[in-house]
Amino acid sequence: MFELHGTTIICVAKDGKTAMAGDGQVSAGQTILKGNAVKVRRIYNRRVMAGFAGATADAFALLEKFEEKLNTYGGNLLRSAVELAKDWRTDKYLRRLEAMMIVADPQTILLLTGNGDVIEPEEGIVAIGSGGNYALAAGRALLRHATLDARSIAVEALKIAAEICVYTNGHITVEEFSEN
Repeated sequence: MFELHGTTIICVAKDGKTAMAGDGQVSAGQTILKGNAVKVRRIYNRRVMAGFAGATADAFALLEKFEEKLNTYGGNLLRSAVELAKDWRTDKYLRRLEAMMIVADPQTILLLTGNGDVIEPEEGIVAIGSGGNYALAAGRALLRHATLDARSIAVEALKIAAEICVYTNGHITVEEFSEN
């Protein structure tokens, strides 16, 4: 059985804009299965961005459950995330899902994990997946030392991760919000 690997998702907030970017590679073992997957999406009437890393079917199941929570709690991002994290940690079926998610609306970015974590990043930047640490390091440097906007930082950081991580490619999908 192949172990599914890879992806890189990054989310950056700067100057009233929030951008989430993800690569398109789907790998199984040492084989690239697909190069143009879309792992960053708008959900809840396009008012929330979600990006996922991990086993694809697991990620889609979590995405569906998260959107159900958004519907239940009237689009309240934090409440929906906390409720999903509780279910994810305690439900027999959900507990077995191997994925991570970043979710965002124009005001908030959250990292969700199967350990029950709901984390709001300190510096307005978070990344997940096999190339997540590379993208996060590049993104932090760009955020601190460049005059780039949120979208450009997310894209450039993902490009850097793609140059380092074999499970990340340069086929980038980006979604963006403005606080207005």
